[in-house]
Amino acid sequence: MNIGAHVRGGGKLIPSLEAGVEIGATSVQVFTQSPRMWKPSQYAPEVLAAFRDAQAQHPSVKQTFCHATYLINLASSDKQLYRRSVDCLTHNLSVGRGMGASGVVLHVGSHMGAGFDEVVDQIAGALEHSLNNADPSPPGVKDCPILIENAAGTGGTVGRSLEEIEALINACGGDERLGLCIDTQHLWASGVDYSTVAGTKKLIKEIKDRIGLERLRCLHLNDSKIELGANRDRHANIDEGTIGTKGLAPLVGHPKIRDLPLLLEVPGSGEGPRAVDVKKAQKVVLAGIKLYAAASKTAPGVKSTAAKKTTKK
Repeated sequence: MNIGAHVRGGGKLIPSLEAGVEIGATSVQVFTQSPRMWKPSQYAPEVLAAFRDAQAQHPSVKQTFCHATYLINLASSDKQLYRRSVDCLTHNLSVGRGMGASGVVLHVGSHMGAGFDEVVDQIAGALEHSLNNADPSPPGVKDCPILIENAAGTGGTVGRSLEEIEALINACGGDERLGLCIDTQHLWASGVDYSTVAGTKKLIKEIKDRIGLERLRCLHLNDSKIELGANRDRHANIDEGTIGTKGLAPLVGHPKIRDLPLLLEVPGSGEGPRAVDVKKAQKVVLAGIKLYAAASKTAPGVKSTAAKKTTKK
């Protein structure tokens, strides 16, 4: 079980690890610059190196993820906004690589009504540009992928379905430097019902068939303020929304999901995830594990220990 959380990075980045420790998180996610400003934060090589060392030697925080700036819109028809977006993503990826991060999570943007098919090639070009022009990972450091996050489906947002994300990856020639981040609230908002074991198995199969489970590197674990299929991005604390433990457990407890980093992006009491939120998330995973354990015991063809015993005559 690897329960993480979005935390504040701080100017020297290392404080983000301790912020994770304070709430009991075993992974963290950070912004490497203001999420709502274009101005990039500059990090000296020694700052990035110090973070890599601290992360590699940390006793409890296993992985760090970066979240790209919210202003990025790779689907924009505005040339200036598009150029800014590409440059911003390239910088975010440079920092992520310098940190030795496990991925840079990206909201692709919105086509603003133009239609998904009209922007696929443009987005693919932007992704390839950033992957090829960002500063390389330091020697001996595993490369940092761009992780496309599924969208809640509001307006013309890109990535509202696994089919769209599949199309983007295919348009990039299946580039291995592209991965996937699944947000539980966004899935719910876009109408994907994973609240049963059967629903989750269907979802896992679609991820495997369309994108490949090896590309799924992390999940954003959030409850939802809105109903299934309402197409709005509205996160809620675990068990304070419309999904709840019962709805989340089948997904996060699935054997192929439960060991991935599950990153909380919940509001907490207004300042983001708290220790109590991490504990709630742990309980959700345990509830999911129990679901699958119970299902395996009652599956057709599986006999109980008592049934296997024979009486000697």
